[in-house]
Amino acid sequence: MQEVYQNITNKLPEMSKSQRKIAKYVLGNTESVPFFTVGQLAKMAGVSEATVVRFSTFLGYSGYPEWQKAMQDSVKRQLTTVERLKITEDIYDSEDKAVYEMFQAEINRIQKMADQFDIKAFHQAVEAIINAKRIFIVANRSAVSLGSFLEFYLDLLFENTELIRNPNGISEKLFRINEEDIVIGLSFARYTKNTIDAVSFAKDRGANVIAITDTSLSPLIPYANIVLCSPSEMPSYIDSFVAPLSLLNALLTAVGRKKRKEIEKHLTDIEEVWERFKIFYG
Repeated sequence: MQEVYQNITNKLPEMSKSQRKIAKYVLGNTESVPFFTVGQLAKMAGVSEATVVRFSTFLGYSGYPEWQKAMQDSVKRQLTTVERLKITEDIYDSEDKAVYEMFQAEINRIQKMADQFDIKAFHQAVEAIINAKRIFIVANRSAVSLGSFLEFYLDLLFENTELIRNPNGISEKLFRINEEDIVIGLSFARYTKNTIDAVSFAKDRGANVIAITDTSLSPLIPYANIVLCSPSEMPSYIDSFVAPLSLLNALLTAVGRKKRKEIEKHLTDIEEVWERFKIFYG
């Protein structure tokens, strides 16, 4: 956080009157500003949107998105749930408007992920999943929702997948892990220590580790062989998993296409069992 805002402070003597207005507002609202759009910051600082964009380049960034990301990376790991709830009121003008702004923000997060996507790492992850003897998914707290989704479909396809959601059970579950297995760690800011400990242990045992996380600064990355990033930041007390879930959908679809012939036979057999037990309505 210090570097981002210290840069603004250092450049104060060089700023125009309009730039000083932006600087003053940003330095006084370091918790909420990182989640503002250009328009929102311009409105609150009392300047034009063009002035905000020029201000970001004045600070040395390629544009507003890069400056915004620098501020988000510096602050989001430090915000408590209560603090994140409070900044929601700073960002959204009204309840009705907030709903549509949140929808648009989710679209923007998916687009941001697509623009920065590492397709090589994605294909490596697909191959690792297909070739694994066993697949262990490690997820805690709210990320368990993503882990459960991924476990359901991978185990449906390969019958070799297990979600480790109980922190106390990690040591027993990963005790016999080796280089034939993979561990998929799912964690987003604020990162859970148990997930980091689990992927660290998996790396020490020689397993292939896939980290699905939010930024290149994630503490999971040093322990991962393959990294897939997806933004999850949201100016609220909840995490946004729309983009990460889209990533998992793409991953599962790619795995299915790669193993289509084997999976078709497997799914046909499963459909017969589902029909026998009348799993689905109608």
